[in-house]
Order: sequence, then structure tokens, then C-alpha cells
Amino acid sequence: MRVIPSNYKNRAELPLKLKISFEAVFEYLKKITEDKNHYLYHTASNLLNEYQQYPVLKEGFEDFSLLIKYRKEINKLLNILFPEPLQSNEIKAASIPFEFTAFKFSKRFQQILDDAGDDYEFKLRNFDEANIYILACTFILAYHYKIKIDFRRPFFFDIPNKKTGLIKHYRTLYNGDFFKITPLEGTKPITDEDVKVLIDNFNNIDVWKEKFPPNSYEFKGFGIMNLFDVTPDESISKLKENLLKKNHQSFDFLESSISALFGTTNIKFGFSSYNLNHKRANIKYHKEQKSFIIPEKKALTLDNFFCESIKSTVFENGELLAISDLEKYGKENNYNKLYKTLKKQGIQSIILVPLKLSNEMFGIMEFVSKNKYQLNSVNAYKLKDIIPVFKIALQRYTEEFQNKLESIIQKNYTSIHPTVEWRFYEEAEKYYYESEFNNTHTPKLEDIIFENVIPLYGQCDIKGSSVARNNAIRDDLMKQLNLASEIILKAKKRYKLPIYNDLIFRIDKCLSNISSGLKSSDETSLIDFLQKDIYPVFSHLKSLDAELNNDIENYLQLIDDKLHVIYDKRKKYEESVNTLNEELAKFIDTKQIEAQTMFPHYFERYKTDGIDYNIYIGQSLVKNYSYNNIYLQNLRLWQLQMMCEMENIAYHLKNKLTHPLEVASLILVHSTPLSIKFRMDEKRFDVDGAYNIRYEIIKKRIDKALLKNSKERLTQPGKITIVYSQDKDAEEYLKYIKYLQSNNYLLDTVEKVKLEDLQGISGLKALRVDINYSSKAEEKITFDDLMKFMELDI
Repeated sequence: MRVIPSNYKNRAELPLKLKISFEAVFEYLKKITEDKNHYLYHTASNLLNEYQQYPVLKEGFEDFSLLIKYRKEINKLLNILFPEPLQSNEIKAASIPFEFTAFKFSKRFQQILDDAGDDYEFKLRNFDEANIYILACTFILAYHYKIKIDFRRPFFFDIPNKKTGLIKHYRTLYNGDFFKITPLEGTKPITDEDVKVLIDNFNNIDVWKEKFPPNSYEFKGFGIMNLFDVTPDESISKLKENLLKKNHQSFDFLESSISALFGTTNIKFGFSSYNLNHKRANIKYHKEQKSFIIPEKKALTLDNFFCESIKSTVFENGELLAISDLEKYGKENNYNKLYKTLKKQGIQSIILVPLKLSNEMFGIMEFVSKNKYQLNSVNAYKLKDIIPVFKIALQRYTEEFQNKLESIIQKNYTSIHPTVEWRFYEEAEKYYYESEFNNTHTPKLEDIIFENVIPLYGQCDIKGSSVARNNAIRDDLMKQLNLASEIILKAKKRYKLPIYNDLIFRIDKCLSNISSGLKSSDETSLIDFLQKDIYPVFSHLKSLDAELNNDIENYLQLIDDKLHVIYDKRKKYEESVNTLNEELAKFIDTKQIEAQTMFPHYFERYKTDGIDYNIYIGQSLVKNYSYNNIYLQNLRLWQLQMMCEMENIAYHLKNKLTHPLEVASLILVHSTPLSIKFRMDEKRFDVDGAYNIRYEIIKKRIDKALLKNSKERLTQPGKITIVYSQDKDAEEYLKYIKYLQSNNYLLDTVEKVKLEDLQGISGLKALRVDINYSSKAEEKITFDDLMKFMELDI
């Protein structure tokens, strides 16, 4: 009989005195001898007679070394509890609780320990030595007082196998039929009130020791420990745990858990993720990921890599697929690229588990073996429990990965229009991978350029905004000077000091300068004059004269705390501008959502004194869409109709504003494709290339242009101006104008005008058409109407 003494170095203080005894076995044998027909009658009788010479085994002993002395006798005595037919099946041993000494092992248990090697220490995995005293107390409550207070977690042994290289996991159960718990003399019995106190003081060892003093009870007998192999459950649990970890080693730990699940170290694990796009799979990988299907991390085409069965079963239907014999698979599928890739790595069997995360994002769990038939459709069933957890883990990774890309984009590109967002993610992904994997050079964000796009530009500007703002500022400043002058004049009459004449003269001079025209420095100069020369006098007058004090206080109440000037007419003007801008911006933003359904395009708008916006459309801007010139025509008609509607919003809002405002609208037509580039320093798109800069120059100067041989400004309230350079563009827009006239958006008058040459730019022409401000709501063209018109016109 093998005896394994405790591996715990310090014998713990316990409420129990441990006494090894086999009295329960002798009582069991005596009971058998009372029935002469019992099949063990002679065995039991012989044992009882034989063991009369070993009374210590029945009476018990506290010296654990006697287990070694009487091991042959104990082994023979306990054979009755370890029947031969069950020796190879049961994992069972006799043991002493809390001392952790084990003896008398079943054959299967003994073999497990032999396979573990000489250096294996027989210890519980999750035993908390700090709580052993309380555990012993609950043991007494359960077996003596029949009160269940179970704070124990299940106990496990992790036992390695030197032959297979795997670690098996066993859960323990304890049989309490062969021992007795008895209170020693002087021990106070536990009451119901004591139990209530104990369950509220789990961590207070002093309370437990008060109710269960050390060595106050006797344990007499031994226990039977049964182990149950829970390796598959533990493996699945470990797999789930590793999948949900956030550290970089989580994928490395998966392989050992999978080996335990399949019971062999021959199983390897890989994972590949794909971004499916028109049957082309772009590989998506991260630092922890390794793949056997795509070991070189290259993009692939589904058609020429996978067979029809895998495409159908895995990618389309999302079902698990097992290949148990790679050679057979290769022969049946013309030795395709998948076969060659796996064959090169020596793989002979494989299980593919698909995980579809979105319409485009797709992952495959790869389980591979170099042994034929080791992986098959039968043992693939083991993976059913971990697939949902793996999907959660992959979704979490995808979200974290997406957050990393968004962080790169936000840091380097700021807010990005949804239509072109995909391109920024591609660049951010490339930058991220180079940061993670490539140590040979510092990663660099490449320029983001979209080539061959057609621009559409428009503006709805407040007419005469600069003059109106200056007039408002001038009126406020003149009001402020006049009020200050009145106070100084009143002071002059009362106190007749010469300094007041000088101040009045200087105020009048300021009024004269401002009334003739406001210069950029006038406001600053005026504030400086008032603060240095006027306000000190005001401070003196306030303390000198009560009436003047009231006048000065009334003056100061009109002054804005931040601007230090009267902010009345300018405020009304700016509030009106803000109201108009907000209404126009809200309208164009709403319309833009509608326009994106025609064909995705880039859009950006700006609020200045009015609204101006850029639109770009073309094949290079989009992914998974096919561009056609019809979409440009749709967008141009939509733009013209939208400008008519914006004009009507501004017109009907004019009388509601505290400062009435008029707008003038312009559309710039440019049919030659150009390139746009994201400017990292400005965090915005701009045209790219020397030739294309001409377009930007036109945009900046066009609204100040004059008609040829005239002093008349090109843009005028009540008209939409369409600037072009090619006659074919005018023909196209005349068609749109005619359509909108028929629907009462535009009036019949259409002007064809030429523009004065701008600096470096000549030959521009324009159409000007009057807007119908009296069109009714029920006459509005719907988005569907626009689409039908374009279809008919084609």
C-alpha cells in the first residue's frame, strides 16, 4: 500500500483531534458475520479473527507513522472497500481530512500518480490554508450537528501525464461513512443562536475559535476520497476564460486548452479573419493571431483558393466543416490552393469553424493536426460549447480594434465624412499593423487622395454682410460716444473746468471720423480712448455729483462686459445672421441625407455670412459601388432645386429677423475631373495638383466677380447664378432650369452673361435665373419626382 503524506509543511491548528481508526470497517465486518448466507461471511469472519492481534487499528492512533508500520494490514483490511472489478475504473483513495495524508489507492488512481512522475506533488489546486480552521468547524457542524453551512468551493487536483504531456483535472468528493465526530469533555454544544452568530462572522476567526476551541472535538476514523475526471469541462472553461482575456497571451493559452479538450497535444489552433468584398477576402489579422490557412497574411480570392463545398458550407451557410483526410480532399478538389497550403505545413486533418460577425466581417477558427483522421466531424462536436464564447471574444476584439483605428483617425484626421470613412480606416489599419509588426522603420501615414472626382460647389451668401456689420458697429460706437459726450457736457456746465472742453473736442473728432467710414482700427482706438481718458473722469464725477452718478451708471449698464462697447445693433445683426445660418444649415444637412441615397458622395459645408459647401462625386470615393455619369446629373439637378428651396427659406425668414437680411446664391459648374487630397495640417480636403488649383481660385474669387464691361456684381438677391466655362454645361443646366420653371421653382427670365476676367482666369460665363418666392408647399418636387425626371430625360 502506498502512503502519500501531507505536502503542507505546517500542521494547522484545528478544532479537531485527528485519530486514524478502522473501527467502522470492523463494525461492517461484524455485521456481515451475523448473516451466514452473506457471500462475504467467511472473508469477514477470517479478517475479524486475524485482526484481533491488531487492536490499535480499531482503537485508533494519532501517530501517522503507524500507517507505514501497519500498511500491509491496512491494505488487506481495506480491500473489501476496493473491490477488484472496480479497481481499473474508480479513482479512489483512503485519506485523512485536514491532514491531507492519503493511502490505499485504487489501481486507476495509482496509475494516474505513476504517470504524473516522481516530481509531482499531490496537492489541491484551490485550497485556502488560511480558512482551514473554519472549514474544519463547518465539517463538525455538518457531520455531528447535521447543520449544513457550506462555504466550500469544489476542490480540484491538476495531475500531469508525463507520457502525453497533458494535465488532467479531477474534482474530489468525500465519503463520510467511515468516521465519527465526537465532542470531547468540557466542550459546550453549539446552539441555534451560535449558528446565527457564526454565519454573520465568516472572516472573524476569533468568533469561530470561541465556539469551537482548538482540539475540542475528536475525529475518529478515515475518509474515502473519490476523484472524477472533469478535464473536458475544465478545458472548455479554460477556453472561455482565455477567450475573454484582454492580455496579449490569450491566444497562446488557447492551444493548451484545446489540447486538453481533445486529449492530445497534436492539435494546433489558428484563426483567420476576413473582410469579404465581392467574393474577395482581404485578410484581417492582429498581433496574437496565427493562421494555418493564410500563413503569409496575403489577400486571397475565394474562387481560386477554396473549393465549392467550403465556400458553400463555411462562408455562405456558416456551418462547421471537417476534413479528416487531406489527401482525399486534395484528390477530389484538383489539389487546389488550400490543399497545397496545408500540405506544405504537414497538416493532414482540419476542422473549420466559421464565425460571421457582420455582413463583411468573417472569422474562421482553425483546428489542425498532422495526423490523418485525428480531427473529424465526430470530435468536432466538442467545439459546440465554445463557439458562442469565441464569437463574443472576437466581437470584443473587433470593437477594441475599431476603437484603435478611430483613435488614429481622430488624432490625425479629425471628423470624417461617412462616404470616405472606409479609406481612412484602410490607412489607419495599415499604420496600426506597421506599428505593431514592423520594427525596421517608423510607420508613416500616407496621403489620402481621391482621383477623378467631379466637384459641385454652391454658396448662399448674405448680401452686403461686411457693410451691414460695419454699419451696425458704427451705429453702436456713435451711440456710445454721444452718451459719453452728454455726461461730459453736463459736467462742464456745472463745474466749468477747461479739461471738459478738451474731452468734448476729442469725442467730436472721434464721431466725425467714424461717421465718414469705419476703419478696422477704430473700435480698438475708441475703447482705448474711453478707458484711459473718459472713464477716470467718470469715476471722479460719480463721487462728486449724485445726478451725474446716475447718468454714468445708466451709461455703464449699456456697455457689454466682454466687448467694453455698446452691443445693440451689432448684436441684432449677429443674431439675425446666426438664425439664418442655422436654418439654412439645418435644411441642407437634412437634404444631404436624402441625396446620399442617390449615390454616396463627399459633402462638407461651412457657415460664414451664409452657407457655402463642397460636394465631390466619383468612383474613387466609394467602395462596393459602381459609378455612372447619371449620378452626377441627378446630383446637379438636386443641387439646383435645393438652392431654390434655401432661397425661399431665407426670403420668408427676412421679415422675422431683428435685422432683415438678403441672400444671393451661386453654383459653380466644373465638369473636368480633378483630384482631392486630405490636408493633414488643415484637417480638411483640398484640390490636389497645380492644374486643379485653378478651380479653388475660381471658388474664392467668383462671388466678387463683375459682369463683363459693367460695374454690376455677378451675384444678386432674387437670382440664382450658375457659373460655367463650357457651353455643354450651360445646355445641361438649361434643361434643369426648364424643369424647375415648369414646377414653379424658377421664373421665366433667364440671363446669359459673361464675366470680367479674374486675376489669372478668363472666359467664364454664367446663367442667372429669377427665383419664384411665391411657390406653394404643395407644388414642391419630391425626391422621387427628381429621380423620375432624370430617368425620363435619359
